[in-house]
Amino acid sequence: MATQDLSQRIIEAALDQFGRLGFDAASTRDIARASGTAMSSITYHFGGKQGLYLACADHIAVAIGKVHAPLMDAIKANPPHTVEAARAGALALLENFARFMLAPDSETYCQFIVREQQHPTEAFERLYAHMMQPVLETATVLLGIARPALAEPVRRALVTNLLGMAIVLRVGRACVARVMQVDDIDAETAELLITTLRGSAQTLLTED
Repeated sequence: MATQDLSQRIIEAALDQFGRLGFDAASTRDIARASGTAMSSITYHFGGKQGLYLACADHIAVAIGKVHAPLMDAIKANPPHTVEAARAGALALLENFARFMLAPDSETYCQFIVREQQHPTEAFERLYAHMMQPVLETATVLLGIARPALAEPVRRALVTNLLGMAIVLRVGRACVARVMQVDDIDAETAELLITTLRGSAQTLLTED
């Protein structure tokens, strides 16, 4: 248990460093200091800086995967066969993701992910395969049922548009707060944003 606790502390400190500074600027010395251990512990547990970086990607994939797991499992257990059920499933996936974007826990993860989006490395491949792709492909299948007349490329483009409406709640948080005329996104503002997001998504899912 002590070994697991130490590994977790190192990963948490590394996520902060990698997210704020990027891989090159992050310091393993500072990571070790922040996690209350020696630099040799990073080598022992992760093989070095690169191994630690990939471990952070794996940690994010698992953590965010757990956020989506109950809903994804429910969709798999009861695949929608009607337009209405598919729309409901797609809306639920989007709302689940949006609520996570608004949650404090997403901040550190998203800093790391955004850097990987701009300059993809092996870490992005892990994030995409284990976290992003399952949700995005499920959403694409749901849209195929909800709007069967759409060609495959258009459905995939629509999935990215829907995803973008949720991502801006975290990546553009300062701008969103300014537009909403609040110091930060409080609970009331968050619910208003979720409600309007669902309304916009509903339109996209039902539009002829």
